[in-house]
Amino acid sequence: MSRGEASGPFRAGDRVQLTGPKGRLHTITLEPGKLFHSHKGAIAHDDLIGLPDGSVVANQVGVEYLALRPLLSDFVMSMPRGAAIVYPKDAAQILAQADVFPGATVVEAGVGSGALSLWLLRAIGAHGRLMSFERREEFADVARGNVATFHGADPENWSITLGDLTEALPEQAPEASVDRVVLDMLAPWECIDAVSTALKPGGVLLCYIATVTQLSRVAEAIRATGRYTEPQASETMVRGWHVQGLAVRPDHRMIAHTGFLLTARRLAPGTVLPELKRRPSKTEFSDEDVEAWTPGALGERNVSDKVLRKRARAADAAARRSRGDDDSRPDTEAPDAD
Repeated sequence: MSRGEASGPFRAGDRVQLTGPKGRLHTITLEPGKLFHSHKGAIAHDDLIGLPDGSVVANQVGVEYLALRPLLSDFVMSMPRGAAIVYPKDAAQILAQADVFPGATVVEAGVGSGALSLWLLRAIGAHGRLMSFERREEFADVARGNVATFHGADPENWSITLGDLTEALPEQAPEASVDRVVLDMLAPWECIDAVSTALKPGGVLLCYIATVTQLSRVAEAIRATGRYTEPQASETMVRGWHVQGLAVRPDHRMIAHTGFLLTARRLAPGTVLPELKRRPSKTEFSDEDVEAWTPGALGERNVSDKVLRKRARAADAAARRSRGDDDSRPDTEAPDAD
């Protein structure tokens, strides 16, 4: 059992999320003899070790904190980021729409900060295999650190390959050997041919994309291959509700558009789909129109190399603390987001 899946009383090495009186969150890694300091006082780690999950502990001046093991969704929202993460609401839909199952062989590109990798690793279980591909070494370093921090070690059934998916995938995955492919990248249409070769008949291709231009272009690229079922597109929006007595109303804020999900299933070789009856398109487009949607015109946001190096160091330091091989640990840890 990895540390991210631990249960029972708190043990040394466990990550614990402390919630203060005003809802402020702090995540610490338990170490005998250490103290957690905040402006409201200190809590001895020894006071937490041995307590059941979901306990309340008071600090040295009597301020009470709720102590829980962080959920995976808590962890991914507070971990160091190299690239924008896949939000839990989208990760849940990706697992459902791609039908990721225990024991599956899954290809993921790109790896970003490792958030989706963590969800995929949980879904495929110990007998599955996750092959992640990333073009940028800095992003891969952040992802490795985050995954190792959550699991307490580097998962044996996970690999990260640096490089272009179209070139690296044929070397890693034989023809028709992959159950599921998840593409989270700027130009997924560039990888369709390589993915089509690796996917098993009936396998699922899922693309996570940010803009309508990307959505349109990748859908047309998938249709043009003749190797897939009709692409299906969706987005997920989550709105919380305030429920207190008779005061029941929607929250003032919601998690709205973060990205589109587009799925299609690989057809058996030589299969031709029955022609769908469609209404005539009111808008025609040419190859030049499609080519105008270049990656550079899609608004890619770049993180500076300096910031990436800083986040990679933070992720690596957290991973070393989680593995227990770092003696230069601070006595206090920074709070998570409010």
